[in-house]
Amino acid sequence: MNQLAARQRDRLRFRWIRLRRQTADSDRPALVFLVVLAVSLTVGAVVAEDWVPQTSVLFAMVLASLWLGPRTLPWFVIFCLFGVVGLAANTPDITTVTVVRVIFTFAIALMIILTSFRRIKLGVAGPRGESMFVDLRDRIVNQGSIPRLPREWHVESASKSAGGTSFGGDFIVASRATDGSTLELIVVDVSGKGIAAGTRSLLLSGAFGGLASAVAPDRFLPDANGYLLRQEWDEGFATAIHLHLCLTTGDFELRKAGHPPAVWLHAGSGRWSVLDSDGPVLGLIPETTFETVRGRLLPDDALVMYTDGLVETVDRDIGSGIDKLAGRAQLLLPSGYERGARRLIDELATSNDDGALVLVHRRSTVAAVR
Repeated sequence: MNQLAARQRDRLRFRWIRLRRQTADSDRPALVFLVVLAVSLTVGAVVAEDWVPQTSVLFAMVLASLWLGPRTLPWFVIFCLFGVVGLAANTPDITTVTVVRVIFTFAIALMIILTSFRRIKLGVAGPRGESMFVDLRDRIVNQGSIPRLPREWHVESASKSAGGTSFGGDFIVASRATDGSTLELIVVDVSGKGIAAGTRSLLLSGAFGGLASAVAPDRFLPDANGYLLRQEWDEGFATAIHLHLCLTTGDFELRKAGHPPAVWLHAGSGRWSVLDSDGPVLGLIPETTFETVRGRLLPDDALVMYTDGLVETVDRDIGSGIDKLAGRAQLLLPSGYERGARRLIDELATSNDDGALVLVHRRSTVAAVR
């Protein structure tokens, strides 16, 4: 008896889940509500003209542009327009105001229909379309999420898009080896900025994330260059800097492709140095090579990788910008670089360009134990 009851509960739960999915994937519930709303507003404009204006049907059309899919929306708008024509015909005295009101309503309806035709290419609209973009944005953010690391290592990343939008041309890729011995960190600056570069960032972040965990460190930039060349984009170039870090010894390999150099903060001397190397921009020259810079991060040393949006402005050259960045980063040493990446981004990033930054700090033995 208990088994039969459990089976019935499972069936009911399965049917409920299936109904929820069908409802979420369909705009029929919204269509039914909007039809009832449009009819109610039309009838209200007839029987209670003083309370319900004839243009109130625009409210239903605007809601439809937010809720309905691109294939259903035009038909609903046409349905509403029949109501508008009926209301105009029901007016005892057709005046210039009545004609202007109808023309105004038809103009807005035409704009909504034209917008729906553009959305047909995507196939979704309203909240579902927005949720897709949110999901894509979250995927970029997840690509740059720093994996769990030994307590000896403190790594932070931060980014900021031009104009404060959620999409930008600068992104970060982080990947740790399956055995946990090494860490790959890549900072990429796609040509363009803001939303214009966001679509290319969506594609490249996934591709570069796969490459980082699939190829040897010395093959990442050449393979990324080949991938960009195969896209044949009109504006399909990008700069990148790639750090391959051994989490056991602190040894690292650094390669860059047309990107600003990394800054190495030496805890022992209190000084900083620039880690520069040769390497062309990705997506322009086939079969190219990239110079490798090697070193070892000692306890309390830090390494900063960034994009040009943090160091180059109209009134400041990149050399002066790097000096300023290094100086700001040195001031973080007493605090242990906690939230250092976000603080540097907030201080140095401008609203005219995208910015991204990665801060790598090897804690001293005492700090790691804490």
